[in-house]
Amino acid sequence: MGRQHKILIVDDEATIRRILATRLSMVGYEIVVAADGVEALEQFEAEKPDLIVLDVMMPRMNGLQVCQTLRESTGVPIIMLTALGEVSDRIKGLELGADDYLPKPFSPKELESRIQAILRRTVPGKGKAGAGHAAEQVIMEIGPLRIETHKRQVYLHGQRIQLTGIEFDVLKLLVSKAGQTVSRSDILQQVWGYSANHYADLRVVDVNVSRLRSKIGDSSKQPEYIHTDWGIGYFFQKMRKKSPEQVMC
Repeated sequence: MGRQHKILIVDDEATIRRILATRLSMVGYEIVVAADGVEALEQFEAEKPDLIVLDVMMPRMNGLQVCQTLRESTGVPIIMLTALGEVSDRIKGLELGADDYLPKPFSPKELESRIQAILRRTVPGKGKAGAGHAAEQVIMEIGPLRIETHKRQVYLHGQRIQLTGIEFDVLKLLVSKAGQTVSRSDILQQVWGYSANHYADLRVVDVNVSRLRSKIGDSSKQPEYIHTDWGIGYFFQKMRKKSPEQVMC
């Protein structure tokens, strides 16, 4: 049996920390907690969690500052909790590097589902391929961009670029359907694992695509890789596959 996934819960409300810690422990996660942003960074360095549940409004250092600081050095999945009413305020966390957000009040069960979906896609050890199973390694190249699907690595001009797990999965999905438009709702369902209940939910996709474009040297106005099909979704430019081979996991 693999190790428990470790989750860092960051919230200045003791009741929320206690409820989430209890619920998530019951479904098999190892839990670490922090009461403010400064403690969150300390706990992250000490505990190396697999995912962070991060409140926005906190003393000493708010969640947006924590998120921005973490994204300077790590792609660990981050789900932000926000009581802020404006959609633009919620989107700010995504722009700074969060993978998803939940507005307060929220259902702990919904949070569990989102955590499970993100960990399943982005943290090693949750995939279907185990020891002794062959997996196809495909190297894809288009211009200066190189994508190694098995290693989940992307290079630009020969330099590896740091993508979050979610960003890589968005890229991989679009690449797998190169030349075909993938709707925003389909991207949300296939990458994040849930359906959009409100139009604002689709902004999660838009912001992550924007971040992804920036990292791979693309432009929304004159894209080389990720194109927008206005009002529908996104599509990746067709490319050639290079050096497919069978490797052992």
